[in-house]
Formats: sequence, structure tokens, C-alpha cells
Amino acid sequence: MAKWTPKHEAPEPLEGPVVATITGGTIAWFVLFLAQLPFYGWFDDHGHTWWLWTCLAGGGLGFIGIWYVRRRAAAIKRAQTGADDTGPGHTSSAHAD
Repeated sequence: MAKWTPKHEAPEPLEGPVVATITGGTIAWFVLFLAQLPFYGWFDDHGHTWWLWTCLAGGGLGFIGIWYVRRRAAAIKRAQTGADDTGPGHTSSAHAD
């Protein structure tokens, strides 16, 4: 069987409001956790406590995601600013006479 090779280049990744999306998802996980918390006894009786812990884990991992995407966004902004500063016509104070 022949190895599959792409016939065209992959498109550029889409950029959107990543920080807002991850923050919204994290809030949703915590809201789901808090909404299910009063029913802990029912979940325990039916063997579904993992639903609660899944929501809590989703919220906790969401905090890591928020930290990650905020740092990524800041790094992208720094890289774009650095690229703009080193463009044509830019003079640094170190090279000024």
C-alpha cells in the first residue's frame, strides 16, 4: 500500500479570540461543577461522581490553559513589535551618531 502524501500545502492556522474562548470554557466547567455539587448524593448513589470530578478537572486545566494562551498572546505581540522595530528606516539609539 502506498504512503499517503498531501497533494497541497496545509492552510495557515486560524487565529481568533483564543484567550476569551479558553476563559469562557473554564468558566463553563466551573459553573457545571457548582451546578452539580448540590446533587452529590444522587451522583454517589448512581455511581456517577466522576461527572463532578470531570467538571472540576476541566476547570482546573482551564486555569493552566488561560495561563498558557495569555503567555502565548504576549509572546506573539512581542515578536510582532520586535519585527516592526527592526524594519526598514528604524534607527536605534545605539547606532545614532
